[in-house]
Amino acid sequence: MTERPANMLCGLRVLLIEDDFMVALLLETMLTDLGHRVIGPFARLEKGLEMVEQEAIDLAVLDVNINGREVYPIAEALEARGVPFIFATGYGSVGLHPKYSRHPVLQKPYLREHLRMAIGRACHC
Repeated sequence: MTERPANMLCGLRVLLIEDDFMVALLLETMLTDLGHRVIGPFARLEKGLEMVEQEAIDLAVLDVNINGREVYPIAEALEARGVPFIFATGYGSVGLHPKYSRHPVLQKPYLREHLRMAIGRACHC
């Protein structure tokens, strides 16, 4: 499979799961600046799971730790629906469960270019 160029990815519906208000605002702004529509942000696992079931989602950006709980139930639900996702974390891929090591990781400090590249990796075809 080849990767679709990230500059061709625009207008995605992106579910944002992040419990830190300032980080959520930063990611939301970056996603919007890249031409995407943000669903969220949501700071609770239950609400994130609800959105996976109810919304048409093209991609998700998931903070690994949501209020002290791991985000993996949402990742599992997204995988079951075939929706790509990116993990956002200060720990990098080292902090991920091995099952999810193939998914792109956006590591702090978050930069728009790194987010754009992670989107391109996540949305390969």
